[in-house]
Amino acid sequence: MKTFMSIALCVLLALAGPPALAKIGPTSGGRTDEIVVTAEKNISEYDARQTPHVTLIKRADNLITDVVVVCDTRDPTLRRAEMKETLRAMIRVAAQDRAVTLGLGDDVVGVFDDTMLDAVIEPDAKIDTSRARVVIKTAVSATDTFDIAAARITAFIKRVPKAGRTEVLRDNDWNLTIVGPERNRDALIGLIAADAKTTVAQFGPGYGYALDGLQHPIAWYQEGPLDLALYITYKLEITPLPTH
Repeated sequence: MKTFMSIALCVLLALAGPPALAKIGPTSGGRTDEIVVTAEKNISEYDARQTPHVTLIKRADNLITDVVVVCDTRDPTLRRAEMKETLRAMIRVAAQDRAVTLGLGDDVVGVFDDTMLDAVIEPDAKIDTSRARVVIKTAVSATDTFDIAAARITAFIKRVPKAGRTEVLRDNDWNLTIVGPERNRDALIGLIAADAKTTVAQFGPGYGYALDGLQHPIAWYQEGPLDLALYITYKLEITPLPTH
């Protein structure tokens, strides 16, 4: 998609292809999937040579971490019952707490409820042991620090009653999520357009501009512990206006 104000002379302010290692949002249109932005370890860092300088800084929607519920009770029937009791306790405490919610998924986080208990329980690599992996997330507010948000999750894990020989073990990794990144497209394109107008004005009245690549999906890099910089990979051309 190309928005034309004129033709010819090119000033490249952003590469036409996506930056190496940049995470591209898999959603489109009005979809509101909750995307784990750091799950695949390919979220980019800012690189002035590759990353557009026009970005929309957005606080992540949630801080998340995976937990593994494990139980090594020898009797398989009792072990499964203890696993289910602990998983139900997690659901119950989360409903009471409301500071955290539970989910499932690696790249896109869906809901988790007590209809899914049998589906998530699976044999562990260790003999006579079962496991279930669940996502715990907490909404990130404008005033949160990473430590404050993370403390809500660790406190939740401690409060959950564990049945029998069941344990709830947190993974070392923390991740961020963003809900429906494409919902930010209008705001981001507005920033790009404003920057293009400011840039072309510095060349004088005899110049116009063209924008190419605005059809690209929104990508992002992590700007801070809880913040993301959203961007679209585009090209800005500054061109002399045709003379009559």
